[in-house]
Amino acid sequence: METEKRHDEQLEQDQQETQYSFTGKILTIGFIGGLFWSLIGYGLYMLNFTKIRPALVLSPWVVGEWKEKALGDWIGILVIGLLSLLVALLYKVLFAKFKHMITGILFGVGLWIIVFYLLRPMFPGLQPIQELGRNTVTTTLCLYVLYGLFIGFSISFEYDELQKARKERQ
Repeated sequence: METEKRHDEQLEQDQQETQYSFTGKILTIGFIGGLFWSLIGYGLYMLNFTKIRPALVLSPWVVGEWKEKALGDWIGILVIGLLSLLVALLYKVLFAKFKHMITGILFGVGLWIIVFYLLRPMFPGLQPIQELGRNTVTTTLCLYVLYGLFIGFSISFEYDELQKARKERQ
């Protein structure tokens, strides 16, 4: 009887540790994804593929001309990495069970629509879609699709690995 109780407690502890580990991986995926794709976006801005720079994320909250310089972009990249933690958790809750690439792609398109249509009033420096130009719209949409694909595929892979590990333990 005592041995069974210890075994059940051990299994419960293993499940909690596995869940915390999974959430840690999700947060890591989100942060790295946000940093990586915003760095790519900054590079594309520097190469004049897009008019949108990473410092745009600071515009609703930060005042000063420093955000229009390289320091603003680097801090913007870091903020995007931090915001990406929330995005990754959202993907985990809504779509982690889906193993298809199209889920991540559609997630990226959905994020793009949210940022460029729904949240546009929050960002005073973000022009309407019609005024951004074809290169900026195409470039940013592709970035969001690739970001969504990265987040989606990585989280779904980790979820699938977690499920395989659980089956092996049973």
